[in-house]
Amino acid sequence: MFTDIVILAGGFGERLWPASKADFPKQFMALDGGISFLQHSILRSLALNPKGKIIIATRLGLEQQIAAQAEALTQTVSAEQAQKIKNDLLIIAEPFPKHTTAPILLCSILLKKMTPEMDHSMLVLTSDHIIEPISAFKNDAKKAFDSAQKNHIVTFGIQPYEPSVGYGYIITGDEEENNPGVFKINKFTEKPDQKTAEKYIASGNCRWNSGMFAFNCAFFESELNKLTPEISTCFEELKNSDLPQIQKIGTIDFIGPYEQMTKAYEKTPAIAIDKSLAEKTQNAYAVLASFNWDDVGSWDSFEKHCKEKDNNTITVESNDCFVYSDIPVALCGVNDITVVIKNGKALIMRKGCSNLVRQAAQNDKN
Repeated sequence: MFTDIVILAGGFGERLWPASKADFPKQFMALDGGISFLQHSILRSLALNPKGKIIIATRLGLEQQIAAQAEALTQTVSAEQAQKIKNDLLIIAEPFPKHTTAPILLCSILLKKMTPEMDHSMLVLTSDHIIEPISAFKNDAKKAFDSAQKNHIVTFGIQPYEPSVGYGYIITGDEEENNPGVFKINKFTEKPDQKTAEKYIASGNCRWNSGMFAFNCAFFESELNKLTPEISTCFEELKNSDLPQIQKIGTIDFIGPYEQMTKAYEKTPAIAIDKSLAEKTQNAYAVLASFNWDDVGSWDSFEKHCKEKDNNTITVESNDCFVYSDIPVALCGVNDITVVIKNGKALIMRKGCSNLVRQAAQNDKN
C-alpha cells in the first residue's frame, strides 16, 4: 500500500461560520461531542498502515492545535498506533496558503529527502470530510494504490445524489484492466451550471470529485514538471537544499517555514491540483467510491449528520428548524431556519441558503 499519506489541513473556517473561523477551521470541529474531523482523518490514515510518514500540511498558525489533537489521539488508540503517531506523524506548516498543488509538491520533495531509498507513493486526504465505513475506504484505497502503480493520477469518484453545482464532476470512460471499479477519466468539470449538472447526472457516467488523490511521487513530479512547469520550477532551489531540522511540538514532529520553502512559495502561483495536474494529464483515473462521503461543506449538510439537535431550544409554533448554540434559544412562529450561536456571534439563515454564509464570514470584521 501507500508509503506515505498527506492530510491537507488548511482552510479559513468560512463555510461553517461562526462555529468555525480563521483560527479554528472546520477540521477542528466535532459532531455530537465526538472526536474532530481531523482526528477521524488521522485514524483513517493509521488504518492504512503506511510504511512511511503521515504528514499534515497546514498553514502557519494552526500547528499547535493540530499537534494537540494528534497527541490527544495517542491516549485512545492502540499502543502501536500511538507509537506511529509519535514516530511518523509530521506537521508541515506553509509560510502562507498557495492552494493545494504547492503543499503536495512540498511534501513529495521533503519525503524523498527524509528517506531517499524509498520509492514513495502518496495518498492525499482531506482533513474535514466524513468517510465511512473505514473498511470500504481501505478497500478503495487499495484499488487506488494498484492503479497508481501503473503511473496513473488517481482520485475517488463519489456517486452523486442530486445535480449539485457545488462540486466538481468527473466524466468516466473505460474500466481499467484487472482493477474493477476503477475507470479512466475522460473529463473534469469544475462546478458546472445547473443545466450541465443535470445533463451529467442523466448520462449515468459521472461522479463528484472527492478532492483526494493517489500517485507515485516520482511520476507526480514528472507530470507536474511537464504540464505545469510554472509551479515545479519554483521549487528547484528547495529540491537541491538540505532537509531542514525537524522540531517538536510536544511529542509531535514539526517543520515550519524555512528560507528555501518561503522562496518557493513567494514565486509559485496558487493552483489547485485538479487544475495543475488532474485536468491536464492523460493518465487520470477514478476509483468509484464504495464508501459514504460528505464534505460537510454547509450548515445544511452539517445538520444531516448532527444528532444533538434542539438542545436548550424552546419551539413555539415553529417547525423544521435547526439550532446549534452555546446558549438557550427560543423560536416563535418561524419555520425552516438554521440558528447558530457560537464564539459570541449569531447566524440566522433560511435553510437552503448556506451558499451565503461564506460572504457573511468574509464581512465579519470583529
